[in-house]
Amino acid sequence: MGAPPKGDAPIITPNELAEADGLIFGFPTRYGMMAAQFKAFFDSTGGLWRTQGLAGKPAGIFFSTGSQGGGQETTALTAITQLTHHGMIFVPIGYTFGAGMFEMEQLKGGSPYGAGTYAGDGSRQPSELELEQAFHQGKYIAGITKKLKTPA
Repeated sequence: MGAPPKGDAPIITPNELAEADGLIFGFPTRYGMMAAQFKAFFDSTGGLWRTQGLAGKPAGIFFSTGSQGGGQETTALTAITQLTHHGMIFVPIGYTFGAGMFEMEQLKGGSPYGAGTYAGDGSRQPSELELEQAFHQGKYIAGITKKLKTPA
């Protein structure tokens, strides 16, 4: 599909997901849904679903599309079904990114569902604003995860 080689990026196994306190999943969009490769990864988590190994874990999503009409919000909405079946707690960023959510002068992906970027033909890199939104999302979800892990 034109994706560059993975390089030295580590590859997680489905069972390793259960070791995390919280998760943020990122994937490219294909026709308004997560790419088939990521869907296949989720399909391989049946053992975790059966034991509810991911239940109660906070999770967020981020995404990239090839164009502005590429389905960033639809991708988020269809991906939530995977989290729901596992009993995970979907953590959207809402409008917590503040003024960055209302930017109209420059191209910016993302939505209240999660950070995003427009990849175009694969040559476009995320803008500084898109990277700031992604960093905000990570920090925001980490804060929620910490609150959920702290004993009352």
